[in-house]
Amino acid sequence: MTLAVRVIPCLDVDRGRVVKGVKFENLQDAGDPVELAALYGAQGADEITFLDVTATVDDRSTTYDLVRHTAENVFIPLTVGGGIRTVSDVGRLLESGADKISVNSAAISNPSLIDDIAAHFGSQICVVSVDAKRDAEQPSGFVVTTHGGRTSAGIDALAWAAQACERGAGEVLLNSIDADGTKDGFDVEMIRAIRAVVNVPLVASGGAGKASDTVAAVEAGADAVLAASIFHHDKVSVGEVKAALSQAGVIVR
Repeated sequence: MTLAVRVIPCLDVDRGRVVKGVKFENLQDAGDPVELAALYGAQGADEITFLDVTATVDDRSTTYDLVRHTAENVFIPLTVGGGIRTVSDVGRLLESGADKISVNSAAISNPSLIDDIAAHFGSQICVVSVDAKRDAEQPSGFVVTTHGGRTSAGIDALAWAAQACERGAGEVLLNSIDADGTKDGFDVEMIRAIRAVVNVPLVASGGAGKASDTVAAVEAGADAVLAASIFHHDKVSVGEVKAALSQAGVIVR
């Protein structure tokens, strides 16, 4: 059975407001997260991803109240990431209304966190976010970064994605730092490379500029497409993305 491709608006949140920049820099205010999440839910979004983009950089936890408020007003699955370091952090987020959690920096510094989350809550809860960019020194040509793309982890992106799945990740969220916020299209080369080494659903992120860009991401192997800028600035609606995918023969909900 072919599963429908999911369309996922992403809310990058900093201190209670949605922000958006280019390659995680020069962040600009893009609105209220609860209002935007409700709007995207009404437009037909399949899920919402809520990333606290400065929690790790500022060494603080995600805003639980904001997650709770969002979950109370939006009735589609909610994935939350940013500042998650322990199994108890995951428990608090699930109690606050999150359906899935996304880990990145903490999992890189402590890979067994993935095992622990999967063992406690099930693999379906655990999304591993891979922020990757080109690096000729890595065997695959792609390196993992942390802290919102600011710091190279010195780890090959393909090797890390494969290890994360072996440890129990139920989904991989692949964000191209090179493409992030550029609106020049998804990094199909990177998507194709990661697809070849992971056997779980793959969410492609970074670079969407128009509805048709999502078709190339799916053709490269993505099971879901995630975007922020094109939705926040009323450039493209969720419905228009689904229409473009459907027109290309992709099954959507």
